[in-house]
Amino acid sequence: MISAVRSLPPLNRAGLALLAAGLLGVAGVVFAQIEGSDRGIAPIDSTSSYEVGGVAVDVAARDADAARTAGWRIAQRKGWQLLWSRTNGQPVSAAPSLSDSTLDSIVAGIVVEDEQVGPRRYIARLGVLFDRARTGQLLGAHGQGLRSPPMLLIPVMWSGATPTSFETRTEWQRAWARFRPGGSPIDYVRPTGTGSDPLLLNEAQAGRPGRGWWRMILDQFGAADVIVAEVAVERSWPGGPILARFTARHGPDDVVLDRFTLRAANGDGMAALMDEGVRRMDEIYSQALRDGRLRPDPSLVIEEEPAELSDEAFAGETMAEESPLTAVNYTVQVETADANALTVAESSLRAVPGVRGVDTTSLALGGTSVMRVAYEGEISGLRIALQARGWRVDEGPGTLRIRRAAPTPAPPPAPGGTPNQ
Repeated sequence: MISAVRSLPPLNRAGLALLAAGLLGVAGVVFAQIEGSDRGIAPIDSTSSYEVGGVAVDVAARDADAARTAGWRIAQRKGWQLLWSRTNGQPVSAAPSLSDSTLDSIVAGIVVEDEQVGPRRYIARLGVLFDRARTGQLLGAHGQGLRSPPMLLIPVMWSGATPTSFETRTEWQRAWARFRPGGSPIDYVRPTGTGSDPLLLNEAQAGRPGRGWWRMILDQFGAADVIVAEVAVERSWPGGPILARFTARHGPDDVVLDRFTLRAANGDGMAALMDEGVRRMDEIYSQALRDGRLRPDPSLVIEEEPAELSDEAFAGETMAEESPLTAVNYTVQVETADANALTVAESSLRAVPGVRGVDTTSLALGGTSVMRVAYEGEISGLRIALQARGWRVDEGPGTLRIRRAAPTPAPPPAPGGTPNQ
């Protein structure tokens, strides 16, 4: 076989240098694009819904569509009972029964975790999403429940003796991103992993006890404290059994709250393994909150040093006996269904005597926004002032959670149709 080879003109050294520089530049751009695309997972926003997962159904009907519809109906009923039991701390059997029409009005969606569809049978494991605004009215007095201050979450995954947080996308980060914490008492602050997150929130920072750097990071993310969810993954062989050791940590001092171990038969079960690990982690942090172990570290609060008064400040015959109060920054969480709710909350806070500034640090329309309020006085005084203006207020360490009080229903008319005098 004869092949024709076309000869190229020789290049001098300058031409070779320019060609090499061009190739390196193109390679650098491609590498940067690949590297940048391998980071960042936007978490699911579930602040407007409650979720109940793992609802098992097994239904037989005349055809596949009828079986699926019946299975989803049963999942709604079971999901409501589980949600009521969880929020009120009572057995499932004590949950009040609701009609299917009422359940249809409060259910926001059905999440299919696993399903098998036959000609006349439907077997599935489902999750049920309940609208928070509509369901909260039916959950009773304990519907709001205990709520933690904003907690910055750092998911750390050890694999092959290498720790990874946000440097690359991991199965552990994916599991936390698709986790729906709407029904959890923990207020998770979940970074997306883009921008400077891999530099600020890596494994080295998770184990650093210094408070100065932590104060800057927590202030940037609008959080009061940090929790580190750690997992160490061991594989027997590629695609073989997986052993995962989970550790729930809290605070700059790296306090261990609990540990547990989970196993998967092969690599196909990695996603389900991580989802179960997230669920167990949330239970650990929720129990620690109820036990009083998940409290913000007081050393993370930035305290302003009082300014030193010069001698001229004491001069004069009309010196005031009491010095003016120094404004202290407090965190206020407010439920903002829309932009109008945010405007109303900001206006109401600015109208409180003693408030010197209101700054929205985290905006979440349809969820819970976070504001920094500079107030001259104790946080209890701010709470009383807001309650007097018609707000329902829950007080935590340096934090207030406010929401509009439900309107008082009008009294029923007097017997005989005559109004009460």
